[in-house]
Order: sequence, then structure tokens, then C-alpha cells
Amino acid sequence: MSSDCIFCKIVKGEIPSTKVMETEKSYCFLDINPINPGHLLVIPKEHFTTIFDIPDDVLADLISTVKKLSEAVYKAVSAEGINVVQNNYRAAGQLIDHAHFHIIPRFSNDGFLTSWPGKPANASDLNAVKDKITSHL
Repeated sequence: MSSDCIFCKIVKGEIPSTKVMETEKSYCFLDINPINPGHLLVIPKEHFTTIFDIPDDVLADLISTVKKLSEAVYKAVSAEGINVVQNNYRAAGQLIDHAHFHIIPRFSNDGFLTSWPGKPANASDLNAVKDKITSHL
């Protein structure tokens, strides 16, 4: 645990949270600044900064918990959809340096992620990027 991490303090009970579920390796609570009612955070109990740092057994527990809670949230708030979001580093929107998953219930016209700014790519560019990625596997 990190002594100055807000999520570590939540796990230790030093900062209050609205806990929804807890496993041996994960802690799940309602976001205090929700996109929509039912917005949850699923975090590892141990301090890991990004998804790259999380051991596979912990990550397996986290994603299993995310799946279970996503269905529960979807049903509980009569959502029309669900986003599962996991950001790594500031450029991707990570604000707390403790790996976490957002479960965000979605509703038509809620204004969140209303467009995906994709750009067409040609086969040559796709293959070049694929080769770069696979060289790191």
C-alpha cells in the first residue's frame, strides 16, 4: 500500500467509501463524482499504478469482479448500456495513480462519450502498426 494514495486509504478504511463489494484481492465502491448513478470503481487492494503492474492473478480477480458488478449495475439502475473504462497514465485520463476500472451505466443522451473520433486507416498503415505491436509480444 502507498501511504499517500487515496485509494489505498479507502481500502484501509482511513477514508470513507460506499463499498458495494469486496473480494480477497479487490475492493469496489461507488464513485463520488459519478457520470451516472451506479458508477462504480473496482480497484486492487494492493497498490499498483497501471494495468501493466498488476499480477495476472489479481487482474483475473478484478476482471471477474468487473463482469459480475457490470451486470448488477446494469439491472439495478435499468441502464441502457455499460461502459467499462480503465485508464493508464495522464495522457489517457488517469487521475489517481492506483490502477482502477470504472463501471459506468449509460443512458441515451447522457452526454458521456457521445462520439468516437476514429480515423480511417489503410491496410499498409494497419500492418505497420501490427508489426510494431507484435514485436513487443
